[in-house]
Amino acid sequence: MTTITLGPEGTFSHELALKMGCTSIRFASTIHGIFSAVAKGEGDGIVPLENSEAGGVGETLDGLLRFSLFITAEMYMPIRHHLASHVPLSRMRVVYAHPQTHEQCSERLLEWDIPVIHTSSNASSALEARKTPNAGAILSASAASLYKMPIIVPDIENNSSNTTRFVRISRTQSQNSGAQKCSIIIDPSTDRAGLLHDLLEVFARRTINLTRIESRPSKRGMGNYVFFLDYAWSPDTCKALDELRILTTVKELGCYRNIGVPP
Repeated sequence: MTTITLGPEGTFSHELALKMGCTSIRFASTIHGIFSAVAKGEGDGIVPLENSEAGGVGETLDGLLRFSLFITAEMYMPIRHHLASHVPLSRMRVVYAHPQTHEQCSERLLEWDIPVIHTSSNASSALEARKTPNAGAILSASAASLYKMPIIVPDIENNSSNTTRFVRISRTQSQNSGAQKCSIIIDPSTDRAGLLHDLLEVFARRTINLTRIESRPSKRGMGNYVFFLDYAWSPDTCKALDELRILTTVKELGCYRNIGVPP
């Protein structure tokens, strides 16, 4: 099976795919491109869903809303960011960084007061910095090695426990037993006092643990939102969803396991 990740070579998504033992890897230039390729049947995708420092990844949430795809596994990966450059910090005039990377390293970047230019991936940051005089890039250790950029300041992330949750997306639901978590999107058709309470109470009454809830603009106008929910799998999952559908529109994203990642 082909695995599609964010490119070019050297992104955290690519590094994760290699650690998972994927042998046939294709690159997409954007997260949207990964979703599009998976929807066309070109393979499964690996995308970042949320980060412990920067929160949800908007492009991934939008892809889950737009495409008829399923989450079939989740993986947690510790993230370490390093400032790499061919010039010392004192001569650096610009830093290239992915927007999520920028947020995860915001404290050091504010301290240095160097302009930051956003890129589509950490690997793209390396490519841009290599062709720009007096530039640096925020990279993983593997990307710095791959693109032959010396690390001049290691471990610049705001939090030493910085972690990103990735998910595998596919056109079909996971058929493996032992699901640990499920994900859905709730799209309320009405706006009334107590609606969100009523929706969440469906889970609380059955003691189903909600592990994450996040709102996202529905793109139908200001003040109109959809809600992404993750919850621990339970024997009562189907009954909860049946009741939930009476109250609102539900899009199931699948039930899946945490498959772990080799160090």
